[in-house]
Amino acid sequence: MTSLTEPGQPSEAVTDRLNRPLRDLRISVTDRCNFRCPYCMPAEIFGEKYQFLAKSKVLTFEEIARLTRIIIRLGAVKLRLTGGEPLVRLEIERLVAQLSALEGAEDLALTTNGVLLPKMAQKLKEAGLRRVTVSLDSLDPQVFHQMSGERAEVTEVLAGIEAAAAVGLTPIKINCVVQRGVNDHTLVDLARWCKDSGYILRFIEFMDVGNRNHWQMEKVVPAREIAAAIDAALPLEPIPRGYASETALRYRYRDGGGEIGIVASVTMPFCRDCSRMRLSTDGHIYTCLFAQQGVDLKTPMRDGASDDELEALIRNTWAMRTDRYSEIRTSVTVPVEKIEMYYIGG
Repeated sequence: MTSLTEPGQPSEAVTDRLNRPLRDLRISVTDRCNFRCPYCMPAEIFGEKYQFLAKSKVLTFEEIARLTRIIIRLGAVKLRLTGGEPLVRLEIERLVAQLSALEGAEDLALTTNGVLLPKMAQKLKEAGLRRVTVSLDSLDPQVFHQMSGERAEVTEVLAGIEAAAAVGLTPIKINCVVQRGVNDHTLVDLARWCKDSGYILRFIEFMDVGNRNHWQMEKVVPAREIAAAIDAALPLEPIPRGYASETALRYRYRDGGGEIGIVASVTMPFCRDCSRMRLSTDGHIYTCLFAQQGVDLKTPMRDGASDDELEALIRNTWAMRTDRYSEIRTSVTVPVEKIEMYYIGG
């Protein structure tokens, strides 16, 4: 097997059946989290007795780096570490160092709830992490406490954001999942704070990921409504996506004070441009956030498969891809069992 830092022979970039390239790889490094956000890991299900993956079933850092190197050969240029909460994985900076040494990737980022950043930010930066996205659903202390599953205070996340900014893990993006009747009345305050602080805010429509978050269409605040609410207080104008497969509809403030984005996968799906593959904690690849099943790479890898054999398996999986769940959601009459978001990241 070639070493982790060798790119190997260049491979032809792969496209799926809808001619979508593989461009982004989201790597879930753990299925565990220190929050219990109701829209992802509701506490009544993920309680103290919940059985998370045994250590033997979780990919090692070396296995993640090996698979990532192969997937980069097929076209992935943007890497993002997710969870669960990636910072609860012990010595995560070792994985960051291995991934930052791989040739071919243009970006290495991490999505986190932020509470562990004060003690981790410097180590992550030194290991080669470029930037972070921090989940922050509201600045209102009570609303935030509720949306974190009563596991954290908003001040802890704000301290984490400050720590990331201090060491240069920038530009910092802020993710906010919007739920009607929960935090929709706090959006303008969050937008104003991000604007004044120089952070890029991303509002995310409440999605029907997994099977346990009690999703209902009535709880979704459509992107157009979100944009109108912000525009009324802080005038906006639309700007083009940075690249075809970017998830967010982008707007800039008319006074030149930054931008926001809205991920509208429910009301304005972007499946036809999706370029994301997800690698789960236990070594399965998924070609859609709403997938029902994945393809196991861990078993053949641990059974001795070569890089070329693993590459062929990954290539064939992507080449057969036809996923467009969000575009056909309204025509689905029978609920389908989907993989949980904490298992494959957002």
